[in-house]
Amino acid sequence: MTDQSATSPQGSTDAVRGSQDPQAPKVVSADEGNTLSTLGNLWPYIWPSDRPDLKRRVLLALFALIIAKIVTVFSPYFFAWSTDALTGTEVGLPAFLVAPVMLVLAYNAARFLAVAFNQLRDALFARVGQHAVRQLAILTFRHLHQLSLRFHLARRTGGLSRVIERGVKGIESIVRFTILNGVPTVFEFAIMAAVIWYQFGFFYVIIVAVMIVAYVWFTIKCSNWRIGIRREMNESDTDANSKAIDSLLNFETVKYFGNEKMEAARFDVSMAKYEKAATKTWTSLAWLNLGQAVILSIGMAVCMALSARAVMSGEQNIGDFVLINALLMQISIPLNFIGFLYREIRQGLADIESMFDLLLVPAEIKDKDGAEPLNTVGGKIAFKDVKFHYDPDRPILKGVDFEVPAGKTIAIVGPSGAGKSTISRLLFRFYDVTGGAVEIDGQDLRDVTQESVRHVIGMVPQDTVLFNDTIAYNIRYGRPDASEEEVREAARMAQIHDFIERLPNGYASEVGERGLKLSGGEKQRVAIARTILKAPPILILDEATSALDTHTEREIQSALDQVAKNRTTLVIAHRLSTVVNADQIIVLEAGEIAERGTHTELLDKNGLYASMWARQREADEAEERLRAARENDELGIVTRGRTADYIPAK
Repeated sequence: MTDQSATSPQGSTDAVRGSQDPQAPKVVSADEGNTLSTLGNLWPYIWPSDRPDLKRRVLLALFALIIAKIVTVFSPYFFAWSTDALTGTEVGLPAFLVAPVMLVLAYNAARFLAVAFNQLRDALFARVGQHAVRQLAILTFRHLHQLSLRFHLARRTGGLSRVIERGVKGIESIVRFTILNGVPTVFEFAIMAAVIWYQFGFFYVIIVAVMIVAYVWFTIKCSNWRIGIRREMNESDTDANSKAIDSLLNFETVKYFGNEKMEAARFDVSMAKYEKAATKTWTSLAWLNLGQAVILSIGMAVCMALSARAVMSGEQNIGDFVLINALLMQISIPLNFIGFLYREIRQGLADIESMFDLLLVPAEIKDKDGAEPLNTVGGKIAFKDVKFHYDPDRPILKGVDFEVPAGKTIAIVGPSGAGKSTISRLLFRFYDVTGGAVEIDGQDLRDVTQESVRHVIGMVPQDTVLFNDTIAYNIRYGRPDASEEEVREAARMAQIHDFIERLPNGYASEVGERGLKLSGGEKQRVAIARTILKAPPILILDEATSALDTHTEREIQSALDQVAKNRTTLVIAHRLSTVVNADQIIVLEAGEIAERGTHTELLDKNGLYASMWARQREADEAEERLRAARENDELGIVTRGRTADYIPAK
């Protein structure tokens, strides 16, 4: 019997030797082959302490499995007895069972019972296995959301989703094949050996044992060799999937530059590597199956030759010859399954390596032991001599010190790369400061829970990315338990309600991948609406209008001004016209505060802010002149056209 084990594309990385998450199982590398250690760490998910119903299912499944194995081992006897009955040989059974028809019926009934109990086993264990898969999948998913922004900025989304997908399938294979089939198959071998010893003698047992040992040794050696091939195929598949997802996410960019052929060529390079590795996988599987068949054939030939010789000498009858053949055929099934089982476990280990490597990645930002929720009253923000760097050799903030009084608006402006957006990331605690402290209402953010910090802060970013769902879903994301009327009121305050109402499906309209069905201004208004719905005491506007045209910017700005009323607001701005009414403006340059004051005070200083203001005014005036010229030109065309209508024909 050949093994047709699945060889779908899978993924791997270096050895997994443990997880930073105390809930995560510690899984070793597939190279080390410590399957028992892996199973030991997965056992709490298979035998969950808080689910007695699942424990009962495990016990019932094992009981059904043992019954199926016993019936399987002894069913060949009915075949042998029916053969003896047909040849007139004394069977030694009660008269009503001696009839060949009855023996044939009994043989087939036994085979049916074996199949029935095996199916019952699978049905009982299905919920147990899927529960384990679900728990481990959600553990990985939660861990990914706990990882730092640094990790996610460097990730490849397509490859990451593929790793999780393969890891879940690998866990399912290991749980199902090992628990339901591994140990019971060894039990079946033991019963089969006892039956052969009793029926044919110890010499037959030795032959069968040598055959089994040779089979298992050959299978292990070949499977270990195939793990490396499997990894090569996994890596190529992950790379191809990453390139495909990346290209599709940037569909418009591909079209803008007409680079469809280049994208297809990049994808084809990865698929060519996958094709080569997958071909090796199938070829190596064919050689493995061929070697297994040779070992089984030699063992069966020797045993049947001995039995045939015994029948000819009168030591055995025809039924015994049929019985040894049936028993050996019966052994070949679990033997083939042992090969399949071992390969699936080893490949499963290779598949979950990458998934558990993710669990090895430590969460860069963690709540300290005993951290209490943020106790905010007014929302006063303080940056106290804050220093920060992504790389020690490249400091970003160099001792930034300022306060935002409760209910006031402070603007942060400055050239690109000055560290403006880093301030918002530190306030959200995406990173911890490397010096100084960030406080809200006098509480150091490192001493309180991250969840409570993010609960009191609302963000309207420059690049609004929406979920591929309805407009209502994206607005309600600010407060998932909000009523429909509260969602509509937030949309009215963000000045987008009328637009939504004009859509064919209203609030149920889909916004598309990343919100691409909406314009920049419409997406920004949705972002404002969900922040209004969240109703946070602290608001961050991170260059919320810099990507919009001047007309749209003015409309959005009025909505933002309404949202910022009575809230502590930190405005990170590129366009200075949006911050002229701020209570204080802080000018950053090269990670340090160069100037601070009101708009008027900073202009009077005639420093960096004043020069930035002058340049932007010139740019805005040039844009206004260009727009006016276009409008006049269009008007002139229309006027000339109308005048021509009244020129009399000659």
